Amino acid sequence: MDSRTTSGVRSAVIAYALWGSFTAFWKLLNEFSAVDLIGWRVVAAVIVLWVLTVSRGHMSNVMTGMKDPKVRRFLLLAAGLLVINWSTYVGAIISGRVLETALGYFLAPLITMAIGVTVLGERLSPIRMLAITLVITSIAILTVSYGAVPWLAFALGGSWAFYGLVKRRVPLGPIDSLTGEVTMLLPVAAAVVILSLSRSGGAGEIASGFDWVLLGATGLVTAAPLLLFAHAAPRVPFTLLGPIGWMVPIINFLLGWLAYDEAMTPARFIGFATVWLALVAVAIETVLKARGQRIQSDHSIAVNR
Repeated sequence: MDSRTTSGVRSAVIAYALWGSFTAFWKLLNEFSAVDLIGWRVVAAVIVLWVLTVSRGHMSNVMTGMKDPKVRRFLLLAAGLLVINWSTYVGAIISGRVLETALGYFLAPLITMAIGVTVLGERLSPIRMLAITLVITSIAILTVSYGAVPWLAFALGGSWAFYGLVKRRVPLGPIDSLTGEVTMLLPVAAAVVILSLSRSGGAGEIASGFDWVLLGATGLVTAAPLLLFAHAAPRVPFTLLGPIGWMVPIINFLLGWLAYDEAMTPARFIGFATVWLALVAVAIETVLKARGQRIQSDHSIAVNR
């Protein structure tokens, strides 16, 4: 790898490691309600992202996008999906369901693949058809294991997959787009924060000195990995970036199982392993396809010479 790619891979690894390990950060705030935490996260993220956007000279881009009715519509839709994703993720962590967040983020790329077929009209290769079959099998196994369909994992993975779809329609960079999204959420989030300071059982009543530090840090927790990812995305081939992203659910899986002692029955392990097998199959096909395209491109260049 050249220095540009190496730099991107380093940023990607750190970004995904942070995203995965921040599960432990949210676990420290498990005495607060998920609604309060999302309110604080949005308000803190707005402050961090506004400072960042202004320093980069991009605030005019964000404001122009928010004034455009078409862009504003997609920003609102992305913001709604972001709230679902954040709320599901934080709610699962503070309620002791970290393993389900791991399952959700393992499912996310496979749900994205299903969206490509059903929404974008893309065709499935035999390997990807096998992956979908394995996912259906995994869902059946996990449904029996949990005694119910793992809706939380579906909500988490599905909201992230559809968020990615909507982001394709927003003509802004990833940081500018996120700034617009959280700005759209600011009025409601500010009301939630104000209420949490005044109501019984809210942050104003139960937060300690260290809790206030953690609540204030939620903006940095949101922005830091995003900045690293924004640096990595244009430098790292997606065939490599995708598998690196599996760090997030792998870290969550290990935290839930080993650090937080969540139940890992043989049936659940088989269900997770079936999803892993589907992901590995897709990854191998993607790498082989990219290698074939590169060889064909090199051959064409040689012939043209």
